[in-house]
Amino acid sequence: MVLDEKQKAKILTPSVRTLMSALKQGSEETARVVGGAVRDVLMGRTVLDIDIATTHPPERTMDLLRAANIKTVPTGLAHGTVTAVVGGAGYEITTLRRDVETDGRHATVAFTGDWKEDAARRDFTINALYVDAQGTLYDFFGGIDDAKAGRVRFIGDARTRIREDVLRILRYFRFYAALGTPPPDAEALSACRDLAPLIPTLSAERIARELTKLLGSKDPAPALRLMESCGVLNQVLPETKNFERLDALLQTEKKRSAPPAFVVRFASLLPEDETTARNVASRLKLSNKDTNALAVLAELPAAVRTNHTPEALRRMAYGFGVPACLAAALLAGDEAAEAMSVLEGWTPPVFPIKGEDLLKLGMPAGPKIGEILREIEERWIGSGFSMRRDACLAGARALWESQRGEE
Repeated sequence: MVLDEKQKAKILTPSVRTLMSALKQGSEETARVVGGAVRDVLMGRTVLDIDIATTHPPERTMDLLRAANIKTVPTGLAHGTVTAVVGGAGYEITTLRRDVETDGRHATVAFTGDWKEDAARRDFTINALYVDAQGTLYDFFGGIDDAKAGRVRFIGDARTRIREDVLRILRYFRFYAALGTPPPDAEALSACRDLAPLIPTLSAERIARELTKLLGSKDPAPALRLMESCGVLNQVLPETKNFERLDALLQTEKKRSAPPAFVVRFASLLPEDETTARNVASRLKLSNKDTNALAVLAELPAAVRTNHTPEALRRMAYGFGVPACLAAALLAGDEAAEAMSVLEGWTPPVFPIKGEDLLKLGMPAGPKIGEILREIEERWIGSGFSMRRDACLAGARALWESQRGEE
């Protein structure tokens, strides 16, 4: 099978052709586009990253690219990967490999010149597709038909592939969420169910990365329900008790044309409890930013639901930030529709005085400065942010003088 001209244009770009030409040795074919780019062009999806596989060892790959004046970066020589930079974009070029030893988390590989051997070590049939410089497709395991059918299927025996790398359980559901068409592959589900107890052997970071990608799909709910039915979700996120909040959030996103946000969808799966949110974030080793966002979204939606006045909403947005309050409003659903209209496009004003202003008034440096600033800021917020700078300074002076008199 050969790609049509439109399909070729999506992956055989001028930069890719430049790379393939640099790697060519006489009449011998030494490079093909591989994996996700080929899959996505067959499925009519946007092509993002384009990866290239080659028969050359990594050192030879680098020599050939340098000879063609192409910048190279040795990003993973032990695994056969170098990155070539063309037109300001990076392209990973990886030597064909076969697995020598696997332990469920990492693989020891050896380089090979056999395209089918390289394909056989990949996870799913739709990820083991290759295209040469002429646009000819190479498919060793039925990936073309699976891509057209939206079928996510392991290469060979599903249990064997999962034991090689347990992360493939989570990758299965992530790819099903993004690309799959019901019904799911029965063998894959059976293998994921039986081997789910192996998931705790994975690092927290790898689990979190897969959850992030899964939750970023257009509609993650069906895949998450499959994970629950197979006992997989209980291994990674036992705190999830139902999907009603996620279902409601997805409907609200659709109504308001809101882009998917990992942390908001993640929060919808957790109970509205800050301690639980922080414990989950700690277990999955999420960033401080995501941890704090989850903690805020564990409690803020309830406040947004019950505080409908513009004044109360703006006060919250000033304290927590507009993005956090808009995210909380998404989670709160229809009850918080007013919050969206009040906060969208609103920019919190800047408190008009600082500590240095009080020092200029003659106040001594120290903790009292901070106390006075906080008190005046609270009054400023209470005025609907309308107190002018001179009024704030006058209030600060009066407060300082009254405290001095008490002393």
